Amino acid sequence: MTTNLKSLARPIAVVLATSGLALALGGCAPLLLGGAMVGGGMVATDRRTSGAQLEDEGIELRSNSRLSGKGHINVTSYNRQVLLTGEVASELDKKQAEDIVRKVENVRTVVNELSLAGVSSLSQRSSDALVTARVKAALVDAQDISSNGFKIVTERGVVYMMGRVTQGEARRATELIRGISGVQRVVRVLELITDEELKSMLPAPAPAMVEPKPAG
Repeated sequence: MTTNLKSLARPIAVVLATSGLALALGGCAPLLLGGAMVGGGMVATDRRTSGAQLEDEGIELRSNSRLSGKGHINVTSYNRQVLLTGEVASELDKKQAEDIVRKVENVRTVVNELSLAGVSSLSQRSSDALVTARVKAALVDAQDISSNGFKIVTERGVVYMMGRVTQGEARRATELIRGISGVQRVVRVLELITDEELKSMLPAPAPAMVEPKPAG
């Protein structure tokens, strides 16, 4: 049964990444909320609390609204830690974007990775979406790591790893991603947790079924 579930996980990851490509190209993707796909059948485990997931959604919506017209800026929030990627025209624009996001309700920290460059092309964004798809698929395929602990963002070939993971998971994922075609560099924007904290997040094992003894 485990093998069958694992074999199904890769196409699911690719579908999710392809949805991200559609979003990058101006389409609409399903909303992931609380680990379940609204309007679809995918159910996954998220290491954030349900409250943190809702706050992250709100942070991204409010930040994008306030940054409208200020350049090609992507806002990704994970457990209230915000990553800014994309391109702006000047150092002043970069600083102003960070200042705006820092004032958004519930934001804990901001990692400003905005580049001083022209707006990336459609082909570059498509390439980045494909890199993200490859990374997600590789994480799902790996037998010694949980892909659900990571959120992946790719910008100009640079892969940003977000999530709540152990030191061992971070090291293994970094080694894996560095070998993927199209990856120029790996940047870790991670919240490290202990092995004990991870164990407390895992669902309790199902109780063993005991067959009733025959009468007599």
